Order: sequence, then C-alpha cells, then structure tokens
Amino acid sequence: MKKNIANSLLIACCLLVMVSCKARKQVLVTRKADSTARTSDIAGKLAAIRANQVNFTTFAGKAKTKLSINNNSNDVTLNIRIAKDKRIWVSITAVLGIEAARAVITPDSIMIINRLQSVYIKKPFSYIYTYASKEVNYKTLESLLIGNAVPELVNEQATIDHADGNTTLSGTLNDLVYKLILGPDNKVTQTNLDNQRQAQSLQVTNNTFIEATNRVLPAQIDIASVVKDKKIQVNLHYTKADFEVQQNYPFSIPDGYEPGK
Repeated sequence: MKKNIANSLLIACCLLVMVSCKARKQVLVTRKADSTARTSDIAGKLAAIRANQVNFTTFAGKAKTKLSINNNSNDVTLNIRIAKDKRIWVSITAVLGIEAARAVITPDSIMIINRLQSVYIKKPFSYIYTYASKEVNYKTLESLLIGNAVPELVNEQATIDHADGNTTLSGTLNDLVYKLILGPDNKVTQTNLDNQRQAQSLQVTNNTFIEATNRVLPAQIDIASVVKDKKIQVNLHYTKADFEVQQNYPFSIPDGYEPGK
C-alpha cells in the first residue's frame, strides 16, 4: 500500500509537472460575456483571449486533491508555488499533514523527492514525455495550473467556432490534435490534447471560478490523462489562492536518499 501511494505521488508530480499562503475567503465569480464573444475578426478574437488570461509574477495556492491512477485513489493536499516562467514548486502532503513528496519543475529540469521511499529524481524536462506529449512544455504546465489557455493553442492557424455562447479553438500542432473551449468571458472551460501516435490524451476541465488578488481563476481543475495503459485522474480544488506574494522554493535532498529511476 505504501509503495502504491508513493508511486501514485510520483506519477502525479510528473503529470502536474504535465498551492502556503495567507488564508483568504473564496469569492465566487459570475462569468460575464466579453464584448468579443462572437466576433468574426479572428485577429481581434485571439487578442481578446490573450488579454483575458491571468497575468501574474508569482502564485501560491493550496488544493485538496484526489489522485486516481488505474482506479487506485488517494486523497492528498497540494501546496503549489509558481514563479512565472521560472519554476513550479509542489509539496504533497498525505495523512496527518505529513509531506510525502516535493518537486521543483523548471523549463529545463524536474527534481522530485519521494519521502515515503527515501529516493530522489533529477531529470531533464524531457522526463515528462514519459507521461505527456512532446508538445507539452513548461508554459503548458503553468497555464493548466492557473486555468489559462495554453499559449501555443491560441494561434492564427486554429479553427474558431461559436456555439451556445462558447468559443472553440481547434487544430493540430505537429502530432497533437487539440481543442480549446472558452466561455463567454474568454476564460478556458476545457482543454483537450490528443496524440494518437503516442497513445496519449489529456483533458483538463475548469469549473467554479473564483477571484483571488483581483484575478479570476478556476477553483476546480479536473485532469484526466491516458498514457498507453495508464489512466490518471487528478481532481484539484483550490481552498486558498493568492498572487504576487513573496515566497521561497525550498528544495534539498536529504542525506541517505538514493537516486530513483
């Protein structure tokens, strides 16, 4: 059981690698239509989508999370800190608030400490391609954790459709088939990525938007990933969220820990 939880945590780190802050009351947001919701001006629409994404320097949040890997579920708490374009720091705590794993992801590398098995992993960022498409990069991970549109998907080659107040951007990016669904406020409701050649798919659904430090982000992020024979489900619910807070990103490998695979 202990090993199963440890493996689940490691895979979850890699997928998220795919929140300590001041307590703040969650403020639910009613999503209002943007003036460009049904515009036929493609350049104008893309500009409006980009303008409505969350702009920030730092983010800190805490999330109650259910991890399910091949129907093996565990309830954990994630603390995530982000320095935009630089690093994502993740601490995973399980029963009784004991830290089970910690990870630091940068545009070039992935480092994970597994405290349950006393091992660590230091890999180049390409290690994530074991669990995700090669079109996924560091900016993709940042965007998904904040509820932003993945930048590469908001491009002039995308097909744009309007229905029921929503906007859908779809197209291909190398081997990746993508679909991005945005609400009337140009906030992302769902992201779908499918790479049939690598037998990989990822669906990210954003629900119940909240306000944090004058910014709007999803309180609930549901991630469903299929990688060959692995099925991974991450249901993340932010209970705390804040932007522009000074923070640190502690990470050190304890003495006696051995390198993992």
